[in-house]
Amino acid sequence: MGRVNYSKVLSSALCGVDALFVEVETDIANGLPSFTIVGLPDGAVKESKERIRSAIHNTGYSIPPKRITVNLAPAHIKKEGSAFDLPICIGILAALGVIGPGHIDGVVLLGELSLDGIIKPVKGALPAAIMTAGMNFESLIVPKGNGAEAAIVEGIRVYEAGHLSEIVSLLRGELSIKPVNVSLDKLYMNLSVYDVDFDEVKGQEHAKRALEIAAAGGHNVLMVGPPGSGKTMLAMRLPTILPRMTFKEAIETTKIHSVSGMLVPGTAIITKRPFRSPHHTISDVGLVGGTQQPKPGEVSLSHNGVLFLDELPEFRRNALEALRQPLEDGYVTISRAQQTLTFPSRFMLICAMNPCPCGYYGDPHHQCTCTVSSIMKYRARISGPLLDRFDIQIDVPAVRFTDMIRDGVQESSHDILRRVEKARTMQHERLRGPKIFSNAQMTSRHIKKFCKLDEASVSLLSSAIERLGLSARAYTRIIKVARTIADLDSIPDIKAHHVAEAIQYRSLDRTPMGL
Repeated sequence: MGRVNYSKVLSSALCGVDALFVEVETDIANGLPSFTIVGLPDGAVKESKERIRSAIHNTGYSIPPKRITVNLAPAHIKKEGSAFDLPICIGILAALGVIGPGHIDGVVLLGELSLDGIIKPVKGALPAAIMTAGMNFESLIVPKGNGAEAAIVEGIRVYEAGHLSEIVSLLRGELSIKPVNVSLDKLYMNLSVYDVDFDEVKGQEHAKRALEIAAAGGHNVLMVGPPGSGKTMLAMRLPTILPRMTFKEAIETTKIHSVSGMLVPGTAIITKRPFRSPHHTISDVGLVGGTQQPKPGEVSLSHNGVLFLDELPEFRRNALEALRQPLEDGYVTISRAQQTLTFPSRFMLICAMNPCPCGYYGDPHHQCTCTVSSIMKYRARISGPLLDRFDIQIDVPAVRFTDMIRDGVQESSHDILRRVEKARTMQHERLRGPKIFSNAQMTSRHIKKFCKLDEASVSLLSSAIERLGLSARAYTRIIKVARTIADLDSIPDIKAHHVAEAIQYRSLDRTPMGL
């Protein structure tokens, strides 16, 4: 076995939701025994030295008592996580001559090592696969459990391995492993089935109509109603009537979940629209992302899906105010001293709240025990600017007993979805913008061009604004919702009855704070 002393192995580092190319250089020289890793490694990378020593020893090889130096280049990028265990280990074995230098050319490696040489799954396999294909490398070797998500990227060969000895034998040409292969058609067919359906919801026709409009136009919704009225049940079924995810959307969503470590091992791609429902004790960092090394928050994990905030007034004020930028821009920018990262966060915001602290204001069957001042204070926890960002505000009253025992067949999610997709098709053909996908995302320029009102609609809207004292933002929300209602009716022009229905979805504007 010849002594090579130097090797170069390919790997990747995560930066936001993308992967950056990293060269793992290893040099073994005479001198006092040492093992040094340079190139801005974090604590997990530094600790890899002991895992690598044990894994190499337990695989049947040995590290000579020499000076080992590992450089992770480029050196100015922070390297974090345990995914560098495997490339550093292979780099040492290549420098020792266990693996020939030509056998690791064009091969990217990721993996965390156990002390016995078993390779554990890591975060960010999909971004690493996209980077590998983009740089025209040939192969990517990942742990078992990460192969499926990486294999959806075309143009590279993805190999899964469960033990260090398997990878050594594979690189030396002594073992043949078939590349991982996935069928996207089968994945979409099997994984796009939901466990819930709108036909399970009894009554609440007004709320179901509002959610259909919201799904058709991508509108944010605020539901106000007493406990047990079905607000959470309705929100959980909203993803079932949203248009099916495109491959591009599925890749974007899967990348975010992959770098966050939220992807279930063995999952190739996320084909269902995400539904995230964080507890009201969540911090602003947990909601929008952050920490010293910025990570995606709930708004990014909800990208291309639904973010549901139950008991909205119970959330911290600063956390709610932090939602305003991602709601408007569709992304979150997090700045730190060392770097600035941008995470995508285009989602539908669905919120639910009680009408008062006790929950029974306006309920004919329960007496409200709250004072007017306590109700006003409760609702004042939601700022006016945030309230204006809800296109649709609806009352969700308690379900009547006659509706609960009714045996009639309820409309299924599939039936509603067909109307929603038809309306979305009209919007795509009308807007044709690179960043505009629904009516909710229209700017003032689009509203002026595509939302012309006839005299009857203008008169009705003028009267509503004068009586309700609506803000300019609320005015545009009504027009956007009216445009969506017209799309559901397959009508090119907005009519007065579309505007009238849209005004009905501003329940908190019809009286001061809904009182």
